[in-house]
Amino acid sequence: MANVEIIGFAPSTYVRVVRMVCEEKGIAYDLKPEPPHSPEVAAVHPFGKIPVMRHGDFCLCESKAIATYLDRTFPGPSLMPADPRMAALAEQWISLVNTAMDTTLIRTYLFHYIFPKTADRKPDRVGIAAVAPAVRDQIGILDKAVEKTGHLAGDQFTLADINLMPILFYVRQFPEAGEAIAATRGLAAYYDRHSARASFKNTIPPPPPAQQARAS
Repeated sequence: MANVEIIGFAPSTYVRVVRMVCEEKGIAYDLKPEPPHSPEVAAVHPFGKIPVMRHGDFCLCESKAIATYLDRTFPGPSLMPADPRMAALAEQWISLVNTAMDTTLIRTYLFHYIFPKTADRKPDRVGIAAVAPAVRDQIGILDKAVEKTGHLAGDQFTLADINLMPILFYVRQFPEAGEAIAATRGLAAYYDRHSARASFKNTIPPPPPAQQARAS
């Protein structure tokens, strides 16, 4: 069977999600660096977003669909609970992480640091201050969610956790989110525990293009 080909650049949290799935399940894959809207990406995703996947003659877009396909197609540990209720909880958290939390923590908070729209291209301090309360609130929600079992759904590492970890990897490097995570009871331990997984270590991306600007 042909290797899985993941198309997209490594810093993307969504690309990292599908790479972590491959690592968790022992799936041989090739990462082909391509930016959003490149011809190769646009040939698979109607809106030119990454990642996209090729597996032989089968092409697929959207990280959730790709992750589910990989989990169901290949042997190795299942990344979704067998129990219907726990599976539903995992789906719930995948949805929350990929909508509310990605929007706040990555598309708004992180982007104010690394892709600011300020005239001098320095971090958007006004925007950061405005989103900081929502950042703290969402970190509190996540802390409560993982405090009991150390996972988002039940007591196993699932696709829900895989979707969250790449987000935490980035935001904890910046002051407001980093301090909020460090002050938690459950989420800090959750991150430390799961960041030791081989799937996480093997997919660490290069630094964001303007990461050094966070201290400016």
